[in-house]
Amino acid sequence: MSVRTQSSEQSAEAAHRAGFACFVGRPNAGKSTLTNALVGKKVAITSNRPQTTRHTVRGIVHRPEAQLILVDTPGLHKPRTLLGERLNDVVRATWAEVDVIGFCLPADQKIGPGDRFIAKELAGIKRTPKIAIVTKTDLVDSKALAEQLIAVDQMARELGFEWQEIVPVSAVGDQQVALLADLLVPLLPEGPALYPEGDLTDEPEQVMVAELIREAALEGVRDELPHSIAVVVEEMLPREDRPADRPLVDIHANIYIERPSQKGIIIGPKGKRLKDVGVKSRQQIEALLGTPVFLDLHVKVAKDWQRDPKQLRRLGF
Repeated sequence: MSVRTQSSEQSAEAAHRAGFACFVGRPNAGKSTLTNALVGKKVAITSNRPQTTRHTVRGIVHRPEAQLILVDTPGLHKPRTLLGERLNDVVRATWAEVDVIGFCLPADQKIGPGDRFIAKELAGIKRTPKIAIVTKTDLVDSKALAEQLIAVDQMARELGFEWQEIVPVSAVGDQQVALLADLLVPLLPEGPALYPEGDLTDEPEQVMVAELIREAALEGVRDELPHSIAVVVEEMLPREDRPADRPLVDIHANIYIERPSQKGIIIGPKGKRLKDVGVKSRQQIEALLGTPVFLDLHVKVAKDWQRDPKQLRRLGF
């Protein structure tokens, strides 16, 4: 078992490399937080609710010797709805196209059936190198971490494959995040940069804006509406007749829920919750776009949208 820590030797690669890596793991294994830590900016939405990520978000890490494009996928899980099945299809399609797969396993949780389910799928992917990333190391002591590293190694051996590396990291504590990038880069193919210097993601801004609104809407209602919220940005336009030094972007977005009874939960007493969602998401959107924003939010019912193929398409899944 080769476990890497910061003191490991790092080999200098002469040729420029560029390629794709994806992080997989059961929901809430720390994949989005890790993507954001590596890129150095918020490109993937995070929440302590499983099933937060629904779109494949690419984060781009620029280095003088390499460009690492991170593909963040939904957590692979046993699906209970048509949405769940579609999210799993997204994961498998992504695995087939990347140069290296990072499997995230939280340090503070014992390996469970969900992890084994994913590891078994990974065992079937022969050609792509696989790195085990033990996340959230700031939450455990060194003894518990050592036990987890051994368990992760053991799981792969039982399934008949070996990890290229096993790396303990803490994205929150910024421990070994740079080392992880150092280990991913040599596994990429040689080639020129695939994206312009300075780009952090290729997600359309409208999709990212919708995700930021959804993240704010999930806050405080995760237990009641874990997966029932979808957001669609209907319109996003610079307001006309504004002086060049004082631009304003008008954003009109709909928050969709599945049942009329959920409407009151999102809006809150006298509209207070919806107002809070607007304030919180507007701050994030302004930071993303670098310009002041007028945000107009409406809550609408799309009955049982997670199970209806037509509605799923309309809501972007």
